[in-house]
Amino acid sequence: MSDRPYTTILVARCEDLHGPGVLSVTLNRPGKRNAIGPRMVNELLYALGDAGRDEQVRSVVLTGAGEAFCAGGDLAQLGGESDEGELPPQGDYADLLLAMVRSPKPIVARVNGHALGGGLGLVAASHFAVGALDAKLGTPEIKVGLFPMMIMAVLRRVMPHRQMLRMMLLGERMSAEQAVACGLLGRAVPAAELDQAVAEVVGAIAKMSPVIVRLGLEALADQEDLALAEALPLLRERLGRCLATDDTREGLMAFLKKREPVWTGR
Repeated sequence: MSDRPYTTILVARCEDLHGPGVLSVTLNRPGKRNAIGPRMVNELLYALGDAGRDEQVRSVVLTGAGEAFCAGGDLAQLGGESDEGELPPQGDYADLLLAMVRSPKPIVARVNGHALGGGLGLVAASHFAVGALDAKLGTPEIKVGLFPMMIMAVLRRVMPHRQMLRMMLLGERMSAEQAVACGLLGRAVPAAELDQAVAEVVGAIAKMSPVIVRLGLEALADQEDLALAEALPLLRERLGRCLATDDTREGLMAFLKKREPVWTGR
C-alpha cells in the first residue's frame, strides 16, 4: 500500500493487535474530537480505495484517536472553502458513505467513544460496528438548526423508522446498549474489552475465502436498491461467479472430506 501525505487520519497495518490482513484507519483530530471535514473525507476516500486494491488487506478497522470516535461534521468548515490538503480531491461526504457501503473489504467500526452526526454516518455505513459501553450515539444537528440529511440514507438501512425519526427530530443521544437494540451497533462491550471484540470479528473474516468475501460484498451492494424481480437474476449470475472460483471448489471438497479448506483467493 502506497504512502500518502495524510494529516487527519492514521493508516497502519495492525496484525499485532487485531490479526492478519487488518488495516487500521484512525480518525486523528483528537483535539477536535475527530470532527470530520473536507480534508478528512478526502483522505478516507484515498485510504479506502487503497485498501480495496490491496490483496493483503482482508478487513479495515475504523476508529478514532483519543476519547471520541467522531463528534460529527466540523461546523467551522461548513460552507467554507474546501480543504483537501495535498491530495487531489476525490469526492465529498456523500461519496465517502457510498464508498464505504460499496467497499469490497469489510469495514469494522471500532466505536471507542461518542459517534455523533456525520460520525454516526460512518458507523452506519460500516459493515460491522462494535462499541464501548460508555459511548453515546446520536444526531444532534437539529439543535443547531441543521438536519442529518446525508446520513439518513445509511441510517435507514440499519435502524427501524420510528427510532430513527425520533433520534433525528429530537436530537437525542442513545446509549451503546440502545444502539445495539436498534441495530446501529452489533455489539457493545466494556472499553477494556473493545479490542478483543474487534479482533473476534476480523479474525473470523480472516478465516473466510477473500475472493468469496469480495464477491459477496459486491453483490450485496449491487442488489441493495433493486426490486426483487431484478435482484434475483443478478444474484443468480453472482452465484455462478462464486461457483467458478478455485476457492468454492476447494471449500466443497474440504467439506466432503471433513477437513479445513485452504484458501488461495482465486
